[in-house]
Amino acid sequence: MKLSFKLLLADQSEHRIDADIATCIVAGWAGRDLDAIEHHIQELAAIGVPRPSAVPLYYRIAANQLIQDQEVQVVGDGSSGEAEVFLFSSQGRTLVSLASDHTDRKLEAHSVALSKQLCVKPVATQAWLYEDVADHWDELLLRAWIEEQGKTVLYQEGPLAELRHPQELVRGHFGQDTIPEHCGMTCGTVAAIGGIRPSPSFTMELHDPRRQRSIKHRYTLDILPEIA
Repeated sequence: MKLSFKLLLADQSEHRIDADIATCIVAGWAGRDLDAIEHHIQELAAIGVPRPSAVPLYYRIAANQLIQDQEVQVVGDGSSGEAEVFLFSSQGRTLVSLASDHTDRKLEAHSVALSKQLCVKPVATQAWLYEDVADHWDELLLRAWIEEQGKTVLYQEGPLAELRHPQELVRGHFGQDTIPEHCGMTCGTVAAIGGIRPSPSFTMELHDPRRQRSIKHRYTLDILPEIA
């Protein structure tokens, strides 16, 4: 899947880069704190999702599910987003962006893998070099907002210190410290504030407080009828 990004460098210069992603991995249950993992497991158990067989787990997603549009189509009204770091490789460099592991919550109670595969994965159009944030990775913040009753509500917020380091996740799946060329991986999420629930739009942000910059992306849902 061909994706295009505005690469924002530490010196504030900008470049266009393209990435051809052939392998997409969603790293699930990727919390660093076992108590936080258990909290997320219980969040999902509340909507009928069975406990994972191991943590972390690596779900293979079709690369053509990656999308950078601002409107995405889903079947039915039972899906929701999750803000996650998107780590990928292009031209020998490791890069960082942002993605939503949008998931069908009704199907998730039957199969987590299928529920993730069913929904497209919105990806931001901006990226950073991993080397520009590696020395303060744990300080980076994930945030997300949803719409409720016509208002914008904070839905997720937490530092990446709550999640496993991306090199650990990459090593756990690929057996090496750097993500291979043409591969992309989402690296886990922080807990939803007030529980997992759907929304007609989803706004996500990866914020770097050290450099005072953010990667942001917003998308809205076009809900297709669920025909029996």
